[in-house]
Amino acid sequence: MEQNKRLVLLVAGDTMAAILAILIAISINSLKNPGGEDVYMFGTVKIAVFTVIVVFLSFLVEIYKNHHELIARDIAVKIGTSLGVSCFVFSFLTYSNKFGEFGRGILVSAIIAFGALQFLCHIAYRMYVKCKGLSRRIVVLGVGAAAGNMGDLIPESDENYLLSGYVRCSDEISEVPPDSILENIGGLYETIKREKVDKIVVSLTERRGVFPLSDVMACKLDGIEVVDGPSFYEHVTGKLFLEGINPSWFIFSNGFKVSRIRKVLKRSVDVFCALFGIILTVPFLPLVALAIKLDSPGPVFYRQKRVGEREKPFFLYKIRTMRADAENGTGAVWAQKNDSRVTRLGSFFRKCRIDELPQFFNILRGDMSMVGPRPERPEFVDKLKEAIPYYSERHFVKPGVTGWAQVRYPYGASVEDAKEKLRFDLYYIKNLTLTFDLMIILETIQVVLFRKGAR
Repeated sequence: MEQNKRLVLLVAGDTMAAILAILIAISINSLKNPGGEDVYMFGTVKIAVFTVIVVFLSFLVEIYKNHHELIARDIAVKIGTSLGVSCFVFSFLTYSNKFGEFGRGILVSAIIAFGALQFLCHIAYRMYVKCKGLSRRIVVLGVGAAAGNMGDLIPESDENYLLSGYVRCSDEISEVPPDSILENIGGLYETIKREKVDKIVVSLTERRGVFPLSDVMACKLDGIEVVDGPSFYEHVTGKLFLEGINPSWFIFSNGFKVSRIRKVLKRSVDVFCALFGIILTVPFLPLVALAIKLDSPGPVFYRQKRVGEREKPFFLYKIRTMRADAENGTGAVWAQKNDSRVTRLGSFFRKCRIDELPQFFNILRGDMSMVGPRPERPEFVDKLKEAIPYYSERHFVKPGVTGWAQVRYPYGASVEDAKEKLRFDLYYIKNLTLTFDLMIILETIQVVLFRKGAR
């Protein structure tokens, strides 16, 4: 959940920047117009509305992602885009008298001040991520393919990590650059101290008989963090390293805990979201139905058997986006890019996720949750269980309308895609919390607005 902690840190910083920006705007306005508007005239509610809007728009332009890749110009462009949209939003609220008492002068000053403060905050965070003097130095224990994978992850991380090198502990075949292998003079402990290492990532192909237990224990007791490869992979990527885990890892690892209280709270949120979604969408369903009827022959809605919690089948409801005879002669097949079976209107509905709206009723029935692994068809599940280890484990929670895999990975249409999505699904199950669900819902809004991933 380290990725979520970084997101919370950045959002908290921007929230403070938004509040400070309003106070700066009030101070400037007071100097220009003594005795004019002050903080008491619009109160905490409007401050909260201003903060929520500017932070939410910042989230939509993806300013909280990939700070190791962003340069100052990218950050400025994203901030400029979000503030430009916020101007339109506040203009609408002002002219509709929802924000009238805020005062245009204060609003303009607050938006400008927030943009400047947000830019400084994110530049400071990027400098932290990139500053080698503040880097946490990492040594990977092992030189095989798995160790190479761990080393390749370090430059991609939003954490301020620096790879010191690899340490050979056995005769495993080396698959890392030769010049990156450290000379293990005086034993592992001496090598770690000499390199001033902060973290050891254990990624050995075979540990029995070659694992330097006493040296690693000495490092651990000396305050150096020691993690295994799968845990480090999870920390950096937000998914599980299926190739490096075994059944005992599932049993003894932290996570995979869904208490009764958490289930009740999750179900309560599901019901609320479903009712809210139905109230918003039902008035538009007659227009959607008419458009589908005019576009192509066939029913407006259809149901399809899917595999749910504990591998119990259920019928998932969707708005029809393909020809009524789409699978005649072919049977169950994954949708492909530019699939000829998709109708003209259906392509738009799939991009905007309008076809998923009837699944609010699946949530009320208890078949699905708002957030969870996407339910697959039984024909595909049988095939994927044979080809992918631990595929059945994704069915220990209710399937979702959206999910961690849906916002992090594009539409899957192959066994390899299913395996990659399983990495995200199992990470979600391992780290399931209401906060995580909320973050996924917010990212889903982002995905829908920018029409990412659907076919």
